[in-house]
Amino acid sequence: MRRLICRAREELRDRWHRFEALWRRSMQLRVVVSTLALSLAVIFVLGMVLQWQITSQLVAAKENAAIAQAEYSQPILERELTAVDPNSDNVSEQLQAALNRLTTTSSGQSTTETVAGAFEPVLVDGHAPGDRRQQPAAGPIDDVPPDLRQFVERGQLATKITTVETDNGPVTMLAVGTPVSSATRPLQAYLLFPLTAEQRTLVVVQQTLLLGGAVLLVMVGAITNLVTRQVVRPVRQAAQIAEELAEGDLDKRMRVIGEDDVARLAESFNEMADSLKQQITQLEEFGQLQRRFTSDVSHELRTPLTTVRMAADVLHASREEFPPGLSRSTELLVDELDRFELLLADLLEISRLDAGVADLAAEQLDLTEIVDRAVESLRAIADTSGVELRVIAPTTADSELTIVADARRVERIMRNLVANAIDHAEGGPVEIRFGSNEQAVAITVRDYGVGLRAGEAELVFTRFWRADPSRNRRTGGTGLGLSISQEDARLHGGALDAWGEPGEGSCFRVTLPRRPGEAFDGSPLPLPGTRRIAAPEALLAAGFDPPQDGETGEVEIRDQGPARLSEKTWEGN
Repeated sequence: MRRLICRAREELRDRWHRFEALWRRSMQLRVVVSTLALSLAVIFVLGMVLQWQITSQLVAAKENAAIAQAEYSQPILERELTAVDPNSDNVSEQLQAALNRLTTTSSGQSTTETVAGAFEPVLVDGHAPGDRRQQPAAGPIDDVPPDLRQFVERGQLATKITTVETDNGPVTMLAVGTPVSSATRPLQAYLLFPLTAEQRTLVVVQQTLLLGGAVLLVMVGAITNLVTRQVVRPVRQAAQIAEELAEGDLDKRMRVIGEDDVARLAESFNEMADSLKQQITQLEEFGQLQRRFTSDVSHELRTPLTTVRMAADVLHASREEFPPGLSRSTELLVDELDRFELLLADLLEISRLDAGVADLAAEQLDLTEIVDRAVESLRAIADTSGVELRVIAPTTADSELTIVADARRVERIMRNLVANAIDHAEGGPVEIRFGSNEQAVAITVRDYGVGLRAGEAELVFTRFWRADPSRNRRTGGTGLGLSISQEDARLHGGALDAWGEPGEGSCFRVTLPRRPGEAFDGSPLPLPGTRRIAAPEALLAAGFDPPQDGETGEVEIRDQGPARLSEKTWEGN
């Protein structure tokens, strides 16, 4: 039973989240529902007002007709009651005879005079002493309301709506009471008019109002949907075309129909698309020229650089024969040539990546060996800078670090990340950690130096960008290392992420699939300042919405302070 309840609750929650998603995405749905809600409120108020007015008119007409009938019956009763003997013991029978005469006379009235309909007359001897229930009467005296009799006993004509219990159930009646003067004693006459016809009329009116309101509501919804669609359809078309433009189809345009506001929107959109196409084409041409220039210059510089390198090597080999100043200049010349060659190599690599001609020499390799080679190549620079390099061996659970990848590119990624960490470690340690799962492997390089300010985590991969241009670089970098590393990771189908806080250091995480191009749900290692909870049960318990359609994997929640969750990002597809 509990399982059925939980399943029903999950189904209800799933449908509610789907409706919420549809409500957020569909402007047409929001407009139609809002219009229907407002229309329903207006129809309800209008129906109540109409029902009240119709009820008031029916009751007023019935009351006027009943009073007219009472005024018509009063002289008839006065004539019939002149022969009533006050000392007789059969006063009730005489009153009943007078009522029979009244009924017979009323049945012969014209249509105008009998508009009040059928009624039940009651006569009461108001002069008889003692309890009111002991007074002689004719007709259903128990159906007359006591408060109505009080008004009539004071000589007033009064009306009252009351409910009378009959054999067929309760019946609503309009009671009219009037005093009747006779030669012998004062009497009271009451006429009871059933309101059955009026109630049937009200039922018909209510049904008509409900049916009319429902039809009107459906028509309003249909009209609103039709009108809203005419407005929303061009907007959806514009959004779809904008997505196609963003995907690279620059020839898509909106249809221009008519001369209204939507047509002007389409014209403006098409003009914007034409302008964007022209500018993108110009940028592509400029980018191609820039890449070609970079590639040509890099290749053209290779020949003179080789000649200069040969001459520098000759001078460097004979530096001991030179004076001290010339010998030092020879050493500086060789160092700068090494740096220049590194810059040319990076520029050539960037040009190949931009041209899309970079390829992978994929092979089976052990990630720990690649990392060890990269670390050892930078060990001397780290020792000179006073930076301790800590390679934290993988645990038993993460020991499977064999992947298919390009060893040269993976080693270059690690060399660039470790070199960057040494430059910014400020004498602190640099930690390299490993992680893996069935789909991917990950490595994090963490330093505890200056860190990154807000927004710089995305800028660190920009070419030639530096957080602090005035800093002295110890590894002789060109400003292209992180950009090339990111492109190398993407070339494998992986990702390179960065995290940093001022004064807390920075951390770079490279995630690579087991095989190039294979999909993976998330990185096996979290970045600092994050924690993971499984989805969806623990995620729902933490107060977050469940994953939407198409979202899988684990959720990563960034902590912006103690016990505060302010950002959430889903990892995976």
